[in-house]
Amino acid sequence: MTEKTFSELALKPQLLARLEAMGFAAMTPVQAASLPALMAGKDVVAQGSTGSGKTAAFALACLQRLDSAAFHVQSLVLCPTRELAEQVAQSVRDLAKNLSNTKVLTLCGGVPLGPQIGSLQHSAHFIVGTPGRVLKHLQKGTLHLHGLDIVVFDEADRMLDMGFAEEIDAICSYLPQPRQTLLFSATFPDGVQNLAKDLHADAVHVDVTAHEAAPKISQQWCGIDAKERDHVLVSLLAHFGGERNMVFCNTKIECAEVSARLCREGLMAVTLHGDLEQQQRTQTLVRFANGSANVLVASDVAARGLDIDAVDVVFNHSLPAQPEVYVHRIGRTGRGGEAGRAISLVADRDMNRLHGIEAFIDQGPMSVLQRPDRSPDGPLPDPKYTTLEINGGRRHKLRPGDILGALTAHSAITGAVVGKIDLLDQSTFVAVHTSVAAEALRQLNQHKVKGRALRARRSI
Repeated sequence: MTEKTFSELALKPQLLARLEAMGFAAMTPVQAASLPALMAGKDVVAQGSTGSGKTAAFALACLQRLDSAAFHVQSLVLCPTRELAEQVAQSVRDLAKNLSNTKVLTLCGGVPLGPQIGSLQHSAHFIVGTPGRVLKHLQKGTLHLHGLDIVVFDEADRMLDMGFAEEIDAICSYLPQPRQTLLFSATFPDGVQNLAKDLHADAVHVDVTAHEAAPKISQQWCGIDAKERDHVLVSLLAHFGGERNMVFCNTKIECAEVSARLCREGLMAVTLHGDLEQQQRTQTLVRFANGSANVLVASDVAARGLDIDAVDVVFNHSLPAQPEVYVHRIGRTGRGGEAGRAISLVADRDMNRLHGIEAFIDQGPMSVLQRPDRSPDGPLPDPKYTTLEINGGRRHKLRPGDILGALTAHSAITGAVVGKIDLLDQSTFVAVHTSVAAEALRQLNQHKVKGRALRARRSI
């Protein structure tokens, strides 16, 4: 089948130029199937997996319709988690770079209301947020949607899984008519179908899941004595782990204990569970995504809604009770056509769960991975990056180039040893090669950044 290109669409010249600059020419299947209807103003229900290109599809439709001279909220995107909302907002900002004066604002929980209220007073064209925080602003009267053109429900199935049904119903009562409604979801359970019932009768339904290649994931299990679970995990990580590994546990306590054990063994592990404050959660995900931590120990609830690329191996420290949860876990690896690997630790008491998972995925018995006879000489290699946290961010008008310039202007540090730069509203995280971390800290603390004296520290 011939690939369709963005140039075939009647997009604004600024958007086409930006897509070309970003290296995007051919549309993904979900973009090719949905964008004509999206740009025609029709309601759209699209089913596609994470990484299918749906964010760019709805972002382009919203930006195509956006009137920069009209200072009111024109597009609203609802996401299940703060992390996904930040990713979507950044994607919108990247695509809108050639459109002057386009203001994109995130409204998520875990941070004070005050600064968000201040930003809303200056209006925004594009709001990306989580249902709970968006509803709170609507109820307080600090967010107004009377001029809204488009509402997007992103990862609708995850939002409902996470218990946002009541908030979504309440938000819908504030949405004006007429409007365009876009609903994107990887799966279509009853709750999502109910949400779709309120769309216009001529809504376009798009499903590209049948054309998506199944991920290439090698699935193995390793028989263990339940008392040796942590010890065997350390050995398996050392033998089979990659640069980026996820370890799934069933409880928050298990997460904390496993992470502590891995750190004692010399691994650079970080933890993600429901008791973390938002700032801790943000630091954890930044460090794992930028390569300064090579193991993320997570609970299923805490990991919902995350979009983490390039996970080499998923380890199941303990098997989940529901086979669907297992499938969701291992789906973190083998993305983008890359081969992935999943290894599960299975004690005698876990065999029924294992057989239930094998029956559910219907691919025959999983292969058995023999326990390594001995531990290798050391644990996983140390990550080559260290994360530095700077007490200034987007609100201080900082850009990634400002941070890079501050690091390289007065020292022998080059751009080659500077990794991912994550700009948040009030802070910035930058990954630098561990070998230059001390010098990078000195540069940031001794010299002004964009005329402002900022403080930097190692992120722990």
